[in-house]
Amino acid sequence: MKTIFISAMLTFSVVATTDAQQLPVYLDETKPVEQRIDDALLRMTLQEKIAVIHAQSKFSSPGVKRLGFPDFWTDDGPHGVRPDVLWDEWEQAGQTNDSCVAFPALTCLAASWNPQMALIYGEALGEEALYRGKDMILGPGVNIYRTPLNGRNFEYMGEDPLLASRMVVPYIKGLQSKGVSACVKHYALNNDEEYRHQVNVVVSDRALHEIYLPAFKAAVTEAGTWAIMGAYNLYKNQHNCHNEIMLNRILKTDWKFDGVVVSDWGGCHNTEEAIMNGLDMEFGSWTDGLTMGATNAYDNYYLANPYLRLITEGKFTVKELDDKVRRVLRLFFRTTMNRNRPHGFLCSEAHYATALRVASEGIVLLQNDGNVLPIDLSKARKVLVVGENAIKMMTVGGGSSSLKVQREISPFDGLKARLASVGVDVDYARGYVGDTTGAYNGVTTGQNLVDHRTPEQLIYEAVEKARCADYVIFFGGLNKSDYQDCEGHDRKDYGLPYGQDRVVEALAGTNKNMIYVNISGNAVAMPWRSKVPAIVQGWFIGSEAGEALASVLVGDVCPSGKLPFTWPVSLNDVGVHKLGAYPGVWRSDRKIIDEEYKEDIFVGYRWMEKEKTKPMFAFGHGLSYTMFRLRGMSVDKDEISGDERITFTVNVTNTGKRAGAEVVQLYISDVKSSLPRPVKELKGFSKVYLEPGESRDVSITIGREELCFYDDRVNGWVAEPGDFVAHIGTSSDKIVSKKVFRLVR
Repeated sequence: MKTIFISAMLTFSVVATTDAQQLPVYLDETKPVEQRIDDALLRMTLQEKIAVIHAQSKFSSPGVKRLGFPDFWTDDGPHGVRPDVLWDEWEQAGQTNDSCVAFPALTCLAASWNPQMALIYGEALGEEALYRGKDMILGPGVNIYRTPLNGRNFEYMGEDPLLASRMVVPYIKGLQSKGVSACVKHYALNNDEEYRHQVNVVVSDRALHEIYLPAFKAAVTEAGTWAIMGAYNLYKNQHNCHNEIMLNRILKTDWKFDGVVVSDWGGCHNTEEAIMNGLDMEFGSWTDGLTMGATNAYDNYYLANPYLRLITEGKFTVKELDDKVRRVLRLFFRTTMNRNRPHGFLCSEAHYATALRVASEGIVLLQNDGNVLPIDLSKARKVLVVGENAIKMMTVGGGSSSLKVQREISPFDGLKARLASVGVDVDYARGYVGDTTGAYNGVTTGQNLVDHRTPEQLIYEAVEKARCADYVIFFGGLNKSDYQDCEGHDRKDYGLPYGQDRVVEALAGTNKNMIYVNISGNAVAMPWRSKVPAIVQGWFIGSEAGEALASVLVGDVCPSGKLPFTWPVSLNDVGVHKLGAYPGVWRSDRKIIDEEYKEDIFVGYRWMEKEKTKPMFAFGHGLSYTMFRLRGMSVDKDEISGDERITFTVNVTNTGKRAGAEVVQLYISDVKSSLPRPVKELKGFSKVYLEPGESRDVSITIGREELCFYDDRVNGWVAEPGDFVAHIGTSSDKIVSKKVFRLVR
């Protein structure tokens, strides 16, 4: 509020000093924005121009106070607005008014396969950011799920470029509708965390354009994002925060991006490259993004005094500087100088309702042998909950997405509250002990999870209690500690940590109504899968975790989530690991590690199908408590040419006894191609909600663009005439109907 007041006074002062003079063009809201930018640019001094393109604190950059432009405030927040930190520190400022609603992590949002969820998610997050005085949210992330070891996969939207593209666009539109800028990250090829500052990615042009860029392109060309964050890693031996090909050629020239390129914190390394290669706003230099820092270094940032000296010495003109400042001013007019921005709201019941709705739609029922789920409340008298993840707060930790929440309902508390209402007794056993610290950057959970019992004692207690229970629900998986689902490091292996497999095996051998709920943003090994009848993917789902999970487990909500990535049986089933392409090869000086994407375009289900490998759970997989029948696929034409489009229609019927939702998925195969192509690729989807017995026709339309591949022989997109096959199904491995059609010139 203080910032807003000062800004208003400064603006008034500027206007008042004009007296009877004409209102300055840059303050005249009747003038076109670009004209206002031109006018403001002419009024700025060289020093003011330099100031606005680099940080003045950990998360802010200066405005132009003399002209009435307020400071610009960013914050981490792909799934909630991060608590405020000290001016020049990573530690918390200790405020009491910076709590937030924790929305589900973006893997859960992607698992909803519902763009409407992304829209309301972005709107709610934007309102929280507005209330907190934030002008830019550093997110969403759309890096591709290339390996299940990536510690940051939970922040992203899965393995498929089409799914990520369709989900990121409404998220950005929702967020920016509130006058808060998105900052889509991490552009690009930041697909694992280990050695992220040193990795030089070696990737084909084809894989780059087909797999790793589409979601970023959609964010720019369809959503109109106002900012892009460069990645830490290198591409063609240039850091992506000042990369000629990535920023100047692809982003700003090919895609016509008119927003700002923001460095990741500590991602800038060279003044001249930053000047020439497309960086617009520099943040966090001389840090590693997490721990290292230099106090009051802002004037010495690469785009600060070093840039100013190069201009005054005549080595550079203001040409490149003016382009950067013009972009920053455009950002100001979209955010801080937009007097029509709506009001924000913090921790409102509407926001909690949004968090709950997204979480409920994203939870995935992976397995349900014998229809163990939903819990039969008419027969259940005693339910045993086991596992540290049933009680552990998951909003604290994980890196830059760590939050200080107003509330977080644990799975145990959510179940206990729901089942108590129908007289079911809920007991708890720890089962295993994991990370008991419960603190990150000054935010603490307040939980005391210390338990000195041996693994044997913990298993014995759980088994004895399981003998007397009607249902046993084990909440396991990963957490947000280092080397799990956490920024800065990757997982060290595919298995569950803390000896969880032993606990699951023991419980499965004791109680036939065993339910395993996996809390994670990644796939994990499940050597005991055949022994556990019911498996649920519960993600990191934020403030309403307990209520959302309870509602699915007891059947208040019919699960409709679908996996946004392929769940392999083992790491050897993943192309990256099968080919020995991770983590790469160190150069002789041990400064750079070259990571070659040997799997090329064959990521996720594309690799599995090429290699004829059966996954544990396929891409797009997700069960329901009701049943759906798809039949009668029809097509409105047999061939297309030019700009014509083709529509595939299938009838979907809910043949079960309760309301639910199914995701119709359209995959396309190229029968004959001059270059290798995947067996099939996702090209469209639609989520349909049906009452019992209800039928509805679902149509998905595509055009030539969806039939293209990137031909690196001509450096462009190509659609070769010939036969294609449309596959309609409910996951990549459950295709119910096919149609052949033709593309003609």
